[in-house]
Amino acid sequence: MRSKINMARKTIKIILANLTGLFLVIGCTVSPTGRHQLALFPTKQMAEMGNTSYAKIKQETPISEDQGVNQYVQCIVNALTAVIPAPPSGDQWQVTVFQQDQTVNAFALPGGNIGVYTGILKVAKNADQLAAVIGHELGHVIAQHGNARLSTQYATQTGLELIQVLTRGAGGAAENQLMALLGVGAQVGITLPFSRADESEADLLGLRYMAEAGFDPSQSIVLWQNMTQVEHSAPSEFLSTHPSNQNRIKNLERHLPEAMELYQQALTKGKRLKCNPPKGGG
Repeated sequence: MRSKINMARKTIKIILANLTGLFLVIGCTVSPTGRHQLALFPTKQMAEMGNTSYAKIKQETPISEDQGVNQYVQCIVNALTAVIPAPPSGDQWQVTVFQQDQTVNAFALPGGNIGVYTGILKVAKNADQLAAVIGHELGHVIAQHGNARLSTQYATQTGLELIQVLTRGAGGAAENQLMALLGVGAQVGITLPFSRADESEADLLGLRYMAEAGFDPSQSIVLWQNMTQVEHSAPSEFLSTHPSNQNRIKNLERHLPEAMELYQQALTKGKRLKCNPPKGGG
């Protein structure tokens, strides 16, 4: 049985290598920071999926009617979107503030859809920190991370299905063991690291965007220090789609000098805007 497992493992490695090469050839794109990633789905299709998801979220989630909160968030979004490219789909950026004080989050979807939950205002305590959050989410869209993640999942699933067919000859327990090992290996070795790479890249893009828009990039570090205080338990980075807050902070600190130069240039151009937080923090 051991020999069959070893032989099947060798077969799996060859198949995965060939599949990876094939997908890279037929659907490889380069992100704004020079990373190579899969993009198997048309931009228009991704935008349609983003628009559908956005409409569903707006239908199912209370929308804030607080004029002060909406003006504050819109002010930050306007400043950021003025210095970044349009969404890959060519749509216009739009933002919705969702009234959920317990949800410490924001998002951006293909199609130019931005969502900000009121709960994030408790952690992003000023305009610079909220700009870091929104800039990060915009980075996901500009870098087409949604397409990359969906493409990676599709490619991985296709590979797993093919391997399952080819390893049926291993028989019974051996086959089950192989597929169990392969399932974990595919997730830890392919899907999750790609997601962590996406998150790190979005951090750096967000840092660049906020600096160019006139927001203090050093506040991105304070933001993640705030996040650390509110997150009582976080999964291991190795088995997480997000980098640990500590590694995030180290990465941001490493690129902060360059961002501060962009920030100073923005201030020289008079780009520093006054986006005033609403009274009571939302």
